[in-house]
Amino acid sequence: MEEVVKLAANYGFPMVVAGYLLVRLEPVIRDLQKSISLLTVVVARQGGVDYEDARMLVEGGKS
Repeated sequence: MEEVVKLAANYGFPMVVAGYLLVRLEPVIRDLQKSISLLTVVVARQGGVDYEDARMLVEGGKS
């Protein structure tokens, strides 16, 4: 706890809060990315679209 207080005193409260949130939200962001990829596959299969075509559309035409 003492280290957090030192960081807040040295770098400012907003920077400490931003760093904390980045560390805490990284796993959530990774899970959301996996969910979006899975949903892309599901929607492509239900719509009769080839997965590779759907992936290219999502990635903006990159191969």
